[in-house]
Amino acid sequence: MNAENFSPLRYVGDAVEILDQTQLPRTETWLHCDDVEKVAGAIERLSVRGAPAIGVAAAWGLVVGLTSTEGNLSDRFETAWKRLARTRPTAVNLAWALDRGRTVFEAKREQGERAMIDALSAWAEQLQRDDVATNIALARHGAELFGPEDRVLTHCNTGALATAGHGTALGVITTAWQQGRVSSVWVDETRPLLQGARLTTWELDRLEIPYRLIPDSSAGALMASGRVDRIVVGADRIAANGDAANKIGTYTVAVLAHRHNIPFYVAAPLSTVDPMAASGADIPIEERSEDEVRQVFGTAVAPADAPALNLAFDVTPHELIAGIITEAGVLRAPYRESLAAALAGAT
Repeated sequence: MNAENFSPLRYVGDAVEILDQTQLPRTETWLHCDDVEKVAGAIERLSVRGAPAIGVAAAWGLVVGLTSTEGNLSDRFETAWKRLARTRPTAVNLAWALDRGRTVFEAKREQGERAMIDALSAWAEQLQRDDVATNIALARHGAELFGPEDRVLTHCNTGALATAGHGTALGVITTAWQQGRVSSVWVDETRPLLQGARLTTWELDRLEIPYRLIPDSSAGALMASGRVDRIVVGADRIAANGDAANKIGTYTVAVLAHRHNIPFYVAAPLSTVDPMAASGADIPIEERSEDEVRQVFGTAVAPADAPALNLAFDVTPHELIAGIITEAGVLRAPYRESLAAALAGAT
């Protein structure tokens, strides 16, 4: 597996094909999504997940929404846009991509339907290429933070599977390992859906990067025993002050890292920054089905009627983050200033 060339998304004919991550690592199944409802469903049930990958999937969903049905083109676009917009609330890349898709669509309105469809298709294709290029740049900046033979811990999955290719936090780790700066990776299992156990290990196996899988509850013991040198995680939304929302359990890791003086980094493209969210308090946190806590892939691990709470994400306060790794470089506190400057430069 070449992390830079592998993508969990591909557009073939008039459909987007999505590697179904709910089936990994048992089987590698590609979903053929030839209408917007199939794309939206794939996002909702986590067949495609990870903030950058969700953004790219939404872009292709707009294209599929125009090419797979009959009727007024503007109505088809609005239907597709609204359906995709309500799939998942936390990942800001979703709204980021949909808003840009609308701009592309509207810019070609006077040139006719064919021009609008062609422009949207070209934009989605470019967005996918740009995401890979962004991740490679981000990873090169992040790799410079590592020392020789570092042992790194990561949470959830942030590799090629979570993006259009290469990955964010796992992309950083991959590049650092290629440069001889990482000796091994500690992989949190990431309850309740086990994205670390199922997906990160799947990628690391193919990249031939040494790793060990651990229960989430082992992270503190490992840090206390001196076996973790650095921590890198991803983000689904970063507020203007640097507070970062990521998969549930990330905040716990950050607090433990702070207790043990271990650098804790967040790796994410600038498209994940939401300047309209002043702080983490403004980030919507998705709540998912209680059954995801009561069951492990259909097998009951609690009484069927046990009350449960299934927060999909938590927020790590900016003061626990040693640096935010982006394609513009490694940003440092005060994050309100460094993020604003990076966004201004990108614009």
